[in-house]
Amino acid sequence: MKFLSIPHKRKLLYIEAYLNLARARILKSLPFNRVAKGLGAEAIETAKDTNGNPAVIKEVSSAIQMMSKHTIWESACLVQAIAAMKMLERRGIESTIYLGTAKDEKQKMVAHAWVRSGPYYVTGSKGMNSFTVVGMFAKLLDKKVHN
Repeated sequence: MKFLSIPHKRKLLYIEAYLNLARARILKSLPFNRVAKGLGAEAIETAKDTNGNPAVIKEVSSAIQMMSKHTIWESACLVQAIAAMKMLERRGIESTIYLGTAKDEKQKMVAHAWVRSGPYYVTGSKGMNSFTVVGMFAKLLDKKVHN
């Protein structure tokens, strides 16, 4: 699909996703203890019932997935998770980022990150059940929407 033929509102969402992926990639290059401060409350989760508009959560998820395929930098799970969390926060939607570890088939330690908002997995749901959660951060918000 040609970018120019995409409806204006969706274009803006894709641009926002791209910029948040860039921001998240920069954050990933910093020491994690500095980044963690901005991720939310450590070691707690947001509610698992619906806390935001499911259609908006799906739009954010789709935009992150789409644009992560078109970045010139690595936009794997942690970058996607941080970007999605920021986009949800801007919309006044709470979310939780999970950090997990596992061993691959060669017994090498691997890591994964994913985001949940209410009952919905926004990023990283593929393979998340293979990982042991070693950290989580809840982005708890007041219910104001920042659009």
